[in-house]
Amino acid sequence: MLHPSRRQLLAAAGTLCAPIARAWQDVTFSTEIKVVNVLATVRRPNGEIVRSLTKDDFVLTENGRPQEIRYFSAETDLPLTIGLLIDTSWSQRRVMDAEKVASFAFVSEVLREATDHIFLVQFDMGIEFRQKLTSSRKEFEDALRRVELPSMRQLELQHDGGTLLYEAVAVAARDVMRPLDGRKALIILSDGVDTQSEVPLSTAIEEAQRAGTLIYSIVFSDANAYGTSLGPLFGGGDSGHGRSVLQRFSRETGGRCLEVSKTLSIEQIFKDIQDELRSQYNLGYVSDVPVRISEFRKLQLVTKKKGLVVQAQSRYWAKR
Repeated sequence: MLHPSRRQLLAAAGTLCAPIARAWQDVTFSTEIKVVNVLATVRRPNGEIVRSLTKDDFVLTENGRPQEIRYFSAETDLPLTIGLLIDTSWSQRRVMDAEKVASFAFVSEVLREATDHIFLVQFDMGIEFRQKLTSSRKEFEDALRRVELPSMRQLELQHDGGTLLYEAVAVAARDVMRPLDGRKALIILSDGVDTQSEVPLSTAIEEAQRAGTLIYSIVFSDANAYGTSLGPLFGGGDSGHGRSVLQRFSRETGGRCLEVSKTLSIEQIFKDIQDELRSQYNLGYVSDVPVRISEFRKLQLVTKKKGLVVQAQSRYWAKR
């Protein structure tokens, strides 16, 4: 009986493994590939949400360069993280109850306890996390009941009151949202007036963009708030400027700004936001330019179909 030599066995093994080796040579692995995700809502000129588009209906550019959309989904099952930021400065005292009632209804409808999470921040002359991330409606509702205005004594001790809107947004985006994946949105209930933040508006917006977080702003203001004798206690302000601030927050992060009025209630606004959050397109691409240094890169997303308005973030943080 002939026994194959060691050399013959090795040669045979090499012959068998050659096709496998050649196959592995054709596979490229890279830890540098980073998918950029862009969430978008598309509307007709009349405001109606468009839900029937496909990947081929979009054109995406980064810093002016066309990008290939590799991933596309119109599904709404992705986990959602929401941060509700409520302005509790004295200028909001007449609208606070309506804000809380509408917030209860919104959370009851939008929060899926199996997949979604929410947290609650109130801000005035300070910033307080009333509820850390939770998937429990009951925990959140209990925390929402504890949201309250500062007392007159607190205002007097503070001398000039103040509202830390920009800092509240920056902290929520940086400390809570940035480490998380999935769809993320901050909802701000405020008149948009900031009187004391050391963080500028541009920095607060950048923190939200770095965190890949949409900002939905609800302008809810008391027209007489800054014209009362109590004005000096909460720093004064300009509600017109506040409105433009909230519009900028939303425009530059891909969210939306809506204002409570006689014809548009806060309940209807929350319903519109809920509908939008469940009707987003999720597009993913790999940049044609590798990230050598961390930087902001401009994004532009449009549709090939004329007359449609795309709502998406204007830039993203390309992290090395």
